[in-house]
Amino acid sequence: MINRIIPIMFLNILLFGSNLRVGSTAPDFQLRNQDGILHRLDDYKGKKLVVYFFPKAETPG
Repeated sequence: MINRIIPIMFLNILLFGSNLRVGSTAPDFQLRNQDGILHRLDDYKGKKLVVYFFPKAETPG
């Protein structure tokens, strides 16, 4: 069992990076909204920000 878990954990870190800890600074990133406008995390420096992800298949339209 442990022989399967370790490679999966390593692959997860390799593909997705390490996990963030609560209270740590978020890495710099950028995302496009539904209208194609690019938003950077730095654009919201000093402001409160909530980033909400949801699967497109679960949205109306």
